[in-house]
Amino acid sequence: MNTINFSFIIPVYNRPEEIKELLNSFLNFEGEHNYEIVIVEDGSKDTSELIVEQFTNQLDISYYFKPNSGPGDSRNYGMEKAKGNYYIILDSDVILPSNYLGEVKQFLSASYYDCFGGPDAAHSSFSNLQKAINFAMTSFITTGGIRGGKQKVDDFQPRSFNMGLSKKAFLASGGFGKIHPGEDPDLSLRLHELGFKTTLIKSAFVYHKRRISWSKFYTQVNKFGMVRPILNQWHPNSKSIVYWFPTLFSLGFIIAVIMALFKINLPLYLYGFYFAVAFVLALISNRSLSVAIQALLAICIQFFGYGFGFLKSTFNMVILKKNPEKAFPHLFF
Repeated sequence: MNTINFSFIIPVYNRPEEIKELLNSFLNFEGEHNYEIVIVEDGSKDTSELIVEQFTNQLDISYYFKPNSGPGDSRNYGMEKAKGNYYIILDSDVILPSNYLGEVKQFLSASYYDCFGGPDAAHSSFSNLQKAINFAMTSFITTGGIRGGKQKVDDFQPRSFNMGLSKKAFLASGGFGKIHPGEDPDLSLRLHELGFKTTLIKSAFVYHKRRISWSKFYTQVNKFGMVRPILNQWHPNSKSIVYWFPTLFSLGFIIAVIMALFKINLPLYLYGFYFAVAFVLALISNRSLSVAIQALLAICIQFFGYGFGFLKSTFNMVILKKNPEKAFPHLFF
């Protein structure tokens, strides 16, 4: 696999400063690598063209502007324009460690996969809010640590903030679909059905900046929850009791509070123990009291947002038998 040529595919929408940070991180790569960068401007009003021009003498960059059609379609557009035989898809709000591409090349050379995902992490320069949300999204106590790269996982469902895809797999699958979010696990599941293998490369992590507020975080995880029953309907083999956990956690918490009003306190004590453990882990991993406190809020928003989004979507899909695009038009481009 030493002859593999990489094309980085980066869609962007109204975020030129993010592109500047990301392109700067490419300049810090260790070693010699053969790769290109394909920037796809998805109908932005605040474009990245002038930023990209600042790097054209230092990096092999192609820049394309197209009408707004969503991140999935923009990634497909970029892969169609790319010259490499292996695509690495990034969100515009990530920063690459200097050893990133070296880790990817070493892994694929030793054990080739047509699709991989890499974890995300919080850089020391990130805000306390960003670190708190990162803890909620990556900790073993919240997501099982898989997203955070605690273990190598075959049949992993990569996320498109940090995802590799061979040209062969792209051509066979047709790339990303029109749903968003959820276009990345949908692609992963279709690849499995086509016989392609996916994996997690735990050492190929990115710093995921997530320029986000509490309200935007709730909206994001709520959409994640709404998308999952749709994916389960499209791909019945992907169903798992695990996806019910945030809903059960949220409903259980409400029941625990009600029971406490009647002086039945044990369920609420159990939740208190869970949050105490989460607080200690966040405090140890971030060495910040502020981050640890905010991490508890992030966990609650994540579980309640995802849990009730999942419950709402399940009711519409399973009980009311609604068409996903008619029930949730805002999830489709």
